[in-house]
Amino acid sequence: MENRDTIAAVSTPLGIGGIGIIRFSGPRAWPIARKLFVPHRPAAEIKPHHLVLGRIFDPANHQSLDEVFLSYMAAPKTYTREDL
Repeated sequence: MENRDTIAAVSTPLGIGGIGIIRFSGPRAWPIARKLFVPHRPAAEIKPHHLVLGRIFDPANHQSLDEVFLSYMAAPKTYTREDL
């Protein structure tokens, strides 16, 4: 059976910390990330398997939520063989 859903999950434990990880996986992972994330450098510089610094925005009101690192891992070179 093949599951083509796109999922998001918090990957860090509950509590207070300096870094939190949210993982997207599935066929719409990259389009969703591109809708929420604005890199500090031009978008053309986002390469698979590299960290990119930028900001994440609420798509409803375009309000900046936080400064983040984005790591785009392109299929099939991921442990799920999906875009992450």
